[in-house]
Amino acid sequence: MDASTLRTAVTATGSHFFEASTMRFFGDKMSNYYVAKHPVTITKRDGSTATCWELRRRKPVKFDQQGSCYFDVQTYERVMPAPWNENI
Repeated sequence: MDASTLRTAVTATGSHFFEASTMRFFGDKMSNYYVAKHPVTITKRDGSTATCWELRRRKPVKFDQQGSCYFDVQTYERVMPAPWNENI
């Protein structure tokens, strides 16, 4: 899986994640993204787990956004991971 293939699949779900206006707002470009070689299993906010593609940024963008984003390997819907610290 590469970033362009993931972009095509995610956009087909109706997501606005990769729209030009959204990326421009965050100061991001496709060249700043890469996908982890293998899917990862994460714990979602509701406590269940999901196998996801991890989309990573090469360098931080506007608003210091630098964390990974996760997309389900079957549905390509965005998955929100549980916070590391439950007291946040």
